[in-house]
Amino acid sequence: MTLKDKVIIVTGATSGIGLEIVKEALKLGGTVMIHSSHRSKPTAQKLVQEFGEKTACVSADLSKFDDLKQIVDATVAKFGRVDVLVNNAGVFPRNTIDDIDEETYEYIMNVNYKAPLFLCKEVVKVFKEQNIKGSIVNIGSINAYCGQDNLLVYSSSKGALMTMTRNMADYLGPYSIRINQINVGWTHTDKEHETQLGEGNSKDWYKNINKVFAPRGTILAPQEIAKHVAFWASDYSIPVSGSVYEVEQYPVIGRNKINA
Repeated sequence: MTLKDKVIIVTGATSGIGLEIVKEALKLGGTVMIHSSHRSKPTAQKLVQEFGEKTACVSADLSKFDDLKQIVDATVAKFGRVDVLVNNAGVFPRNTIDDIDEETYEYIMNVNYKAPLFLCKEVVKVFKEQNIKGSIVNIGSINAYCGQDNLLVYSSSKGALMTMTRNMADYLGPYSIRINQINVGWTHTDKEHETQLGEGNSKDWYKNINKVFAPRGTILAPQEIAKHVAFWASDYSIPVSGSVYEVEQYPVIGRNKINA
């Protein structure tokens, strides 16, 4: 499998799954635009220094509509083209119907759904103008189907992203532009670690996962997710479009563990 000669935008690329996607793409010969938040700009710049000339970075606030276009514009200005967009960035504040407020709703939906939607619009424009058979990979979540009971808006945003993926695939097929989604399961990222500590769990919480949630004894690693993203970004996944692929250790839909 190769990503040689492909220019890839990865959002939320300075840590966790995003950073591992960058590393995997570079290992497979790709060229990567590393997106970061404004706060993480110094980290992104250090990564470019570390990874070299096949990378560049751009900072943008995904919750701000006016920031979005510059991500694609900066990529084309630097590398001359875009072949792949990976909508990886996401936020997952806890909330239920009892405590959700409009400000939190807007923030989560802007980052998790609105930003991927309009980044797709900008990158599709480039694909069409340059006659590129591009690929878009959306990083979703198994929460898209219902979700953890205190992840109301996050789950809803990933459900919207899933429907968007299928709808866009239907429209973009005649242009030979593909879009697929990976619904990721429980993954041990730095952000997830911080969340678990914030909820009062011990520092070694990930060593004591019930096998109902992690049959092999450990939850997913970001490096594992990155390999799946690389497949969907590459020509190896042609001709599939509109697929929602679940990266988890067990069947997500219809699983019944009531006796566990």
